[in-house]
Amino acid sequence: MELGLYTFADVDPNPAGGKGPAAARRLKNLIEEIELADQVGLDVFGLGEHHRPDYAASAPAVALAAAAVKTKNIRLTSAVTVLSSDDPVRVFQQFSTLDLLSNGRAEIMAGRGSFIESFPLFGYNLEDYDQLFEEKLDLLLSIRDGEMVNWEGQLRAPIHDRGVYPRPLQEPLPVWIAVGGTPQSVARAGALGLPVALAIIGGEPRRFAPLFDLYREAARRAHQDPAKLRTSINVHGFIADTTDVAADQFYGPQAEVMNRIGRERGWGPTSRAHFDMARSPTGNLFLGDPETVAEKIITHHRLFRNDRFLLQMAIGQMPHEQVMHGIQLYGTKVAPLVRKALTAEGGEAKASA
Repeated sequence: MELGLYTFADVDPNPAGGKGPAAARRLKNLIEEIELADQVGLDVFGLGEHHRPDYAASAPAVALAAAAVKTKNIRLTSAVTVLSSDDPVRVFQQFSTLDLLSNGRAEIMAGRGSFIESFPLFGYNLEDYDQLFEEKLDLLLSIRDGEMVNWEGQLRAPIHDRGVYPRPLQEPLPVWIAVGGTPQSVARAGALGLPVALAIIGGEPRRFAPLFDLYREAARRAHQDPAKLRTSINVHGFIADTTDVAADQFYGPQAEVMNRIGRERGWGPTSRAHFDMARSPTGNLFLGDPETVAEKIITHHRLFRNDRFLLQMAIGQMPHEQVMHGIQLYGTKVAPLVRKALTAEGGEAKASA
């Protein structure tokens, strides 16, 4: 199983020194985080696209390209690319360029996005939300699968026998589908034979496990090659030297983000009691000392049979030095425990220090 990180490059939406300097600091810190993740042996780093004042990553491919020239092994992916409000030609060109700069380490994680700001920003009608994604995914896969493109849809101008360049080193360039728990989205990924990444940011993770069964069944019915099927779970959490320290450091920034988004969406406020429940063995937060987090990753791997696990630690106003220490522990303590346990006895062994 691949182990990695993802972030949205959170920034203070109302910084005292101005939005530009705040974003510059965050992007500098972001590159340092990716460099360290590579150095400690993590497998994947994902960067999510957003178009809001509280996130600095509206152009993930650009930031990942900066990281590409400073890293050697770690895979670099969007998490996610909001494909519905972008142009698949440009998405492919950007990530193909990233693939060339990184010597074949780029991936696209395509999704409809959890926010809607990009739709009016780029002139798209929210009434076309589902159709936009379906058509643009079809075009992206057509571009990926052949140099010369012939494609026609209803919401974008057709392409007749045109080439899209540059071509990537990887053939094919990996395209994952990001989902938030909608069965139709999971089934579509399976029917297309595409890897699927499931975001779990609330509730008990075990309740989401049947979605991967649905994914594999949809792929079987569509006669997709089982070897092409890959799954990821993407979660919130944090790692520190002790579980109490991890909880105390992570609670404030994570709660602030969840409450800010909750006010926009009509959710009730979170609390420390709710947070502590979420970090229990059956909760959605993967948080604690290295042994605790490793054991939870292993337990949920047995449940989901996932090929990838991505952890979002740099959320909200988490201090950079705390995030860097968490990454160090993830790569040097958690990852070896998980890899050892999943190798021993067919992945049934428990993590132990």
